[in-house]
Amino acid sequence: MSTETTPQLPNERAQQLLKVLIQRFIRDGQPIGSRTLSRNSGMELSPATIRNVMSDLEELGLIAAPHTSAGRIPTPQGYRLFVDSLIRYKLPKKTDIERLRSRLDRQAGDPSSLLDSVSNMLSEVTSLAGVVSIPKGHKSILRQIEFLSLSDSRVLAILVINDREVQNRVLHTEQPQTKEELQRAANYINENYVGKDLADIRKGLIDDLERTRDSMNQTMMDIISVAQSAMEGAAAPKEEFLVAGETNLMDFAELSDVETLRRLFDAFSKKQFMLNLLDKSINASGVQVFIGRESGYQILDNCSVVTAPYHVDDEHIGVLGVIGPTRMAYDRVVPIVDITARLLESTLNPGGER
Repeated sequence: MSTETTPQLPNERAQQLLKVLIQRFIRDGQPIGSRTLSRNSGMELSPATIRNVMSDLEELGLIAAPHTSAGRIPTPQGYRLFVDSLIRYKLPKKTDIERLRSRLDRQAGDPSSLLDSVSNMLSEVTSLAGVVSIPKGHKSILRQIEFLSLSDSRVLAILVINDREVQNRVLHTEQPQTKEELQRAANYINENYVGKDLADIRKGLIDDLERTRDSMNQTMMDIISVAQSAMEGAAAPKEEFLVAGETNLMDFAELSDVETLRRLFDAFSKKQFMLNLLDKSINASGVQVFIGRESGYQILDNCSVVTAPYHVDDEHIGVLGVIGPTRMAYDRVVPIVDITARLLESTLNPGGER
């Protein structure tokens, strides 16, 4: 969680009233008056006592009075205290967890589809904007390569990456390659480069050509050229992110005016903005909640960002989470983000505990 300092409430009565006020505001989106608090607090307090407590909460900066209403709404400081001290989180149902796990398992062999599925799942389950960063610096290790002739000048390269991902690429060769030559090219890579990163293989093949150009016969040079073309076409992970469900934010009145939405969607489209935002959580030990300006970006002053890192082999490689209004159901959203990160880790670490 964020470490921003929040005021300490004077007593349990004030804590209960603040908790009820925030819960009702999250549910209804309307300023909460003393009469509503009196009915829902579970305490026998006079309207005058409730008004006095609300006045104290306002002085502490935990609630505020919109100029259009006599009721009160939470401030970012109020949400922060609520999230850190007052909330009772609701674990997702077992059936929902199994549904999430099943959906991830179906995409396990295709990392790009897997991460796209994660951002969409987060959006669907929370009705907010779901976001996930594609692993930074995550290596693409070659496990096997095969070549198949499609025509005189077209060759299909089939690569197995990181155990289960399969990439196909059509190569256009300068001259026809026989089945035997293509097999020799595959054998050359499989014998010399299996277990290495694609970037290292590309560099190694270039070095092979330069080092043996004078002594190598034309056939072998052609074989390495075909192998090099296959490596150049292989898709290594990029330092990017995926976002889904931005239009869900239109359902919240506080974010629904055209100018706010335009600025938010513009921010979501900027690669560096999103990566910097997600990088705030890459080395965190668990779920992080950034409320309002805690994110460090003015455009998110009326938003909250809930994130969690995910790792492979004990290395943090990415972040997933949701972006929505400060008036989000933290009791549901935080556990969903947490369990999704752990399910993704379980899928990416097939040998780990399930």
